[in-house]
Amino acid sequence: MSDIYVPGVKSRFNTDKLIEDLMQVERVPRDRVEKHVDTLQTQKTYWQEMGRRMSSLRESARQLFSFQNPFNERIVVSQDDSVITATATREAAEQKHNFTVKQVASADRFISAPLPENYKINGGTYDFSIGEDRISFNFRGGTLREFSEALNRRGKDKIQSSLIAVETGTRSLLIESLVTGEKNRLGFSGDSEALALNIGMGERTNDSTVDFVLRDATVQSRRAAEASLIKVAENTLSVAAGGRAIITPPTTIPSSPNLIISFETLTTLRREGAVVIPQPPPGPEIPTSGSASYGGITVENDLSEVNMPPWIPPEAPARMDDLGVLTFTYTDGTSTILPPITDSTDFKPYQFQLQDIAGDKTIVSLELVNNNTHRDVSIKNIRIYDPNALGGFTPRSPVSAAADALITMDGIEIRRPTNNIDDLIPGVTITPRAVSDRPLTLGVQPDREGIKDSIISMVGNYNRLLADINVLTRNDERIIQELSYLTPEEQEEYRKKLGVFSGDSTLSQFKNTLQRAASSPYPTSDSPILLSQIGIGTDVRRSGASGYDASRLRGYLEIDEKALDAALETRIPQIRQLFGFDSDGDLLVDSGLAHTIDTLARPYVETGGIISLKTGTIDSRVDQDQRRMETLDRQLASKESALKMQYGQMEGAYNRMERMSTSLDQFSQRANNNNN
Repeated sequence: MSDIYVPGVKSRFNTDKLIEDLMQVERVPRDRVEKHVDTLQTQKTYWQEMGRRMSSLRESARQLFSFQNPFNERIVVSQDDSVITATATREAAEQKHNFTVKQVASADRFISAPLPENYKINGGTYDFSIGEDRISFNFRGGTLREFSEALNRRGKDKIQSSLIAVETGTRSLLIESLVTGEKNRLGFSGDSEALALNIGMGERTNDSTVDFVLRDATVQSRRAAEASLIKVAENTLSVAAGGRAIITPPTTIPSSPNLIISFETLTTLRREGAVVIPQPPPGPEIPTSGSASYGGITVENDLSEVNMPPWIPPEAPARMDDLGVLTFTYTDGTSTILPPITDSTDFKPYQFQLQDIAGDKTIVSLELVNNNTHRDVSIKNIRIYDPNALGGFTPRSPVSAAADALITMDGIEIRRPTNNIDDLIPGVTITPRAVSDRPLTLGVQPDREGIKDSIISMVGNYNRLLADINVLTRNDERIIQELSYLTPEEQEEYRKKLGVFSGDSTLSQFKNTLQRAASSPYPTSDSPILLSQIGIGTDVRRSGASGYDASRLRGYLEIDEKALDAALETRIPQIRQLFGFDSDGDLLVDSGLAHTIDTLARPYVETGGIISLKTGTIDSRVDQDQRRMETLDRQLASKESALKMQYGQMEGAYNRMERMSTSLDQFSQRANNNNN
C-alpha cells in the first residue's frame, strides 16, 4: 500500500529525512571535536587517578619516617590476656616485668531478696554515699521500677540500680557503685538504710571492728632488758633488732570468716649489727703497794702482779634475717606466725583473711618478735574488721564488695583503687582482669605487626602505581595479564587505558627514577643497607629457583615475609633508618627510601605541581574545543534552518505548479466537453 500524502502534515518528498542526512554530513567536524573533548576528559581522569596513586604512595612513605612513624609505637604482650593486659604509648621503653594478680579492683554491688512485682516503696529522702561523695534525692513513693529510674537519674555516674528477675514472678533490686576501690564503699543512711533492711538487702549487726591502740599501756616487753629496744610514739610501734613487744587489744577477738586484719610496716636496715661485741675485761683492781720513809729517805714497795689468762674474743653472732615478725597468741596458749612482711623504707600496707591465720581460735595478743640482727621494724594502723560491715549495716547477699586492685610487680606489692593502673610504669596502663596464683610476664616491645603493615602498604601502593604507569605508557596486553590480582572489571578498565600516554615522557621518567630509588643503598648509623636485605626486591625467590618471568622485569616489588619477619626481630633500628635517616644530626630526616619517594612525588602531586599542570592544560584545550563546538552548533543550526527554508520553498513551488497543472487539466477537460 502506497503512502498517503496529507498536505500540511507530511512532506511529499520526505524532506525531514533529506535534511537530516545532509546535516549528518555537516555535523562530522562537530562530532570530531566532541569526540576529542571526550578523549581529553578521559585523559584528565587518568591523570587525576595517577595523582591519587602518587599521593597514596607518598602518604604511605611519609608514615615510615614522619613523627608518627610506626617504629616508635609500642605494644604490650601478656603471657595470659585473661589475667592481665596492658597498653603502651610511644613514650614507653622496651622492658619486661613479672606480675601476679592477687586481687582485682571491684565495687560494692548489693541485691535485695526477691520482691513481688507490685512492691511499693514509700516516699522519703534517700541518702547514699560512695566513699566521701554523697547522693541524695526525694522520692514521692512508687513502684520498684520508678524508684530504680529515679536513682539512676540522680546517680551522677557513681551509683546505679536495676531490676533482676531472680525468681519467676518477682523482682530483686540491685544497687551498685560505679566506683571501684576499698575506700569507695556504698553506704546507706536515713530512708535508704530503712529500705535496705526492709527489702532484705542488708541486716543490722554489731560492729566487729577492733583497732589496736599503740601506747605504753597496751605495749609491753617480755623481758625488762628488752624495754630499751621498744619505742611507742604517735600510735606507731618501733622494735629494734633483737627486741620483742606484746600488743594487747582492747578485747579478745574471736576469729570469723568475714574478718580481715590490716596493718602497715616499715623496716630500717642497719649497716652494722645490733649486737655489741664485748671488749677484753680490764682485770682486777690492785691497790697501791705502799712505801716506807726514814731519815728523809722513802722506799717504795714493789707492785703486786696478777697473772691474767689470755683474752679470746667471742665469735661474732651470725646475721639473722627473719621477716616473719608478727605472731598471734590465742586463749588456748598456742600461737601462729603471720605471713612474712617485706623490706620497705616507707610504710607498706598488708591485709590478710583472719580465719586463714587463726582458724576458729580467739586472739588475745599480737606480738612483734624482731629476731633480726640488722633490721628494725615499725608497725602502725593495726585493725581487725569486717570489710562488708558499714557502720553496723552488713549486706545480706553482696554480689561483690569494694576492693582495691592488688598486684605484685617483680615481687613488689602494688595496691590501687582502680583496675586501670597508669602510674606504675611510665607510658604503660596496666589492667588486671582476674586473680592468678602464678607470675605472668608483661613485655613492652615494638609494634612489629604495625611496622610490617606499614611497609606492606607502601610496597602495595608502589606496585599499583607502577602497574598504572606500565599500562598507560605501553600498549601491551601482557601487562594486564600479569596483574593476577585484578578483577575482570578492573582488567576491562585497564584495557581502555593501554598506551594512552605512550608518547608522554613524564611518566616514564618518573617510573625510572622510582625504580632506581627502590634499588639503591641508603646510609644508616652502621653501614649502608638495601631494601633487598630485609626481604623486599624485584625477585625474592630462593636460590635455586629458575625460569623466565617477564613480570619480574617490570619493576614490581615482592616481599619475602619470612625474611622481613626475621629482620624485624633483630634489625628494627636499621630498618627505620633505611626508610628515613637524619644523616647530618640536624634532627631532620634527609635520606632513606621513604624520604626519597616523598621528595620524588612531591612536585607531581602538590598544588600547582606536574599533575595539576597536566590537568590544567587539558582543561584549557577542553575549553577551546567547547567554544569551537558552540560555534559549530550555531553554524549547524543556521545551516539546518536554511535547508528547511529552501526545501519548504521548493515544496511550495511544487505545490503551486501542481495546482496550476490541475487547473489547466480541468480547463482542457471542460473545453473538450463543450466541443462535444
